Amino acid sequence: MTTQPARPERSGPESASVMDVPPFKPTLVKAVFRDVTSMHVSRSAAWAAASVTRTVLTAIIDGARRAAAEEARKKLIPGDLLSAIDRNVELEVGTKWYDHSPTFQGLTGVMYDAQGVIVRSRKRSRSRKPSAVVGAHRFEAGVKKLLRSQGATAVPAMVRDLDGIASVFLTDLARDAAMVVREGGVQRFGTVTLGMSGEPAPPPFLKDSHRALSTRTGDGRTIGRNDILAATTIQLFGGNLRQRALTEAREATQNS
Repeated sequence: MTTQPARPERSGPESASVMDVPPFKPTLVKAVFRDVTSMHVSRSAAWAAASVTRTVLTAIIDGARRAAAEEARKKLIPGDLLSAIDRNVELEVGTKWYDHSPTFQGLTGVMYDAQGVIVRSRKRSRSRKPSAVVGAHRFEAGVKKLLRSQGATAVPAMVRDLDGIASVFLTDLARDAAMVVREGGVQRFGTVTLGMSGEPAPPPFLKDSHRALSTRTGDGRTIGRNDILAATTIQLFGGNLRQRALTEAREATQNS
């Protein structure tokens, strides 16, 4: 018998890439986008959104691991998530999840009415319309895969928080990408540069890149890769995390 040659593994939209396959599959990304918009999502856009979400979650996990290491722990707990966000404001994403997680209770502030009476939060009710919070469980497999790739483990409550943050972040990214398509570009584009202590300042955003993301070409029915990149600039501050997310998304889709 002749030995069949092994098929090369695909790690990108079309061929091998320096980036690993994102833990959040394009099929999941497109399912989230369908909850938000009826626009078509291109293959490269789905890969870009998956890559950006992975970059953000990786940064959060890395910050939490550092906090746990200071206490000589290997398993991540929700307190490590709070420590990571407290130390790096760039990691404060998916904030709509905070109102639904016990981890963040007491940190989002208390609302009062005109008479100074505390406004009680509404009781949760089942909605027929899918939402980022209801659909957070869809991200569990990807989050666990990402934790394993980082050599980390986490308690169930921490996994649930990472699920929720990933789901809300990707949903917000989808909404902003759809807005970019509708408006023909980023109409409220802005750049905020954050200086982190002990870290070099991120490189300035090139004018050509700025112009390419603030205006768009193409039809108004399809969300493309550049629409995801533009939405990323809206969702993330102008620091190292934003620059890394954009760079890795471009690398993940360069052969798309």
